[in-house]
Amino acid sequence: MRGLEGRKDFTMDTLTAMAFDSQQPEFEVQIPLLIKAWDREPASSPLKGKLCEQIEVLRRWDHRWDVKSVAQSLAHFWGEELWSRSEGAARAAGMTVYAFMRTKATARARLEALATASDAIAANFGTWATPWGEINRFQRISPAIVHPFDDAKPSTPVGFASGRWGSLASFGARSYNGSKQIYGTTGNSFVAVVEFGNDGVRAKAVTAGGLSSAVGSKHFNDQTERYATGHLRDVYFYPTALKGYIERAYHPGQ
Repeated sequence: MRGLEGRKDFTMDTLTAMAFDSQQPEFEVQIPLLIKAWDREPASSPLKGKLCEQIEVLRRWDHRWDVKSVAQSLAHFWGEELWSRSEGAARAAGMTVYAFMRTKATARARLEALATASDAIAANFGTWATPWGEINRFQRISPAIVHPFDDAKPSTPVGFASGRWGSLASFGARSYNGSKQIYGTTGNSFVAVVEFGNDGVRAKAVTAGGLSSAVGSKHFNDQTERYATGHLRDVYFYPTALKGYIERAYHPGQ
């Protein structure tokens, strides 16, 4: 709504840029509530000292995801932990989890969730101050539907974040097979921007990983970087546009 309101001048490029906007509106609400909880915590509280540095990182944050962002890592795991702690009570109260977290979650619950999140990041990566891209990854090493995610195999950093917190470029990631890194399996998979004009159709698109399911094919992973950065490729609708890009031609039945 924020990105579309009052806009009638979109081009393919500006619409694409809006679709990959890094702002996370729910964190604009939730993170200030966490900071307020810390500010009001007594100086004698163990949580006050334990979370001092984390709170300062979050206090300076603009609520945007980025592969280099430590604040994004903290916010993601904190949000997921507080969500988990709030779900049951929200259901019992007949409220959405969002509404419960905004109005009913206690200051202690917010701070304890951050402590748990910080400890979890540190346990897996050596420090809670770990950039988002080192944690949040895209991996395609197999054509299997149930993908065998593996921290020891190559993967690509992704800035996009969970749609739960309002990211338009949605990347639902979690740990698999006991992995320390989290891997995306939901959210943006096929993305396209299409323009219908008097002179025909134009489009840009991207697919997660690649179009080939053959691991040895150069097209198995050739869209990974484009996918991870929102760098859409041209779609070729007409024979004239295909010139120079055809690898093989055939006629059905041959």
